[in-house]
Amino acid sequence: MSIITGAVIAGGASSRYGSPKALAEIGGARVVDRVIGALRAAVGDDVCAIVNDDSLARAIGLPWRADTLHDAGALAGVHAALLWAREQECAGVLAVACDMPFINEALLREIVRSADGADVVVPESEGRRGIEPLCAYYAVRCIGPIEDAIARGDARMIGFHDDVDVVRIPLERVRQCGDVTVMFRNLNTPEDRDIADRLLAAKSA
Repeated sequence: MSIITGAVIAGGASSRYGSPKALAEIGGARVVDRVIGALRAAVGDDVCAIVNDDSLARAIGLPWRADTLHDAGALAGVHAALLWAREQECAGVLAVACDMPFINEALLREIVRSADGADVVVPESEGRRGIEPLCAYYAVRCIGPIEDAIARGDARMIGFHDDVDVVRIPLERVRQCGDVTVMFRNLNTPEDRDIADRLLAAKSA
């Protein structure tokens, strides 16, 4: 059993995409399989999926569980992953959204290397939040603070950060792992998938 387990967060409704975006194909491979491959390269074979739909869970093909908290968005997915990690007697979970086709082993390994003693390890980015909380490490110690935040009506991914020890991987170190304008791209719409397909083709050319 790994000290850290991997978790694919796939509990969203994919309402903007129109179908389960985890199963969308980029360059002939499902996005979720690309995420699973990167997670396994970083933490080993102990990878689960957090899914709220039985048929999607079967299609993904990993051990899985659903959210136990409701109306809490992606934070509920991280919480469910942490419950899984605690049951497996793991220190924490490396959580990645199911729709990030360009996430890579180098960045995930960097997050794992920074996890010793931390409650949260999150990479900085050029995105609107400045960090990427759906590509991050969470220790099982975060379970209580997450539950407290949700109980007070704060389901933001960073809503519990003031109550835990957060390590941010500086943007310059993140850039050493890959192009941040590509690495954190996700799929919200079919148009995003088409753009990702073209980016992948350009990288392969």
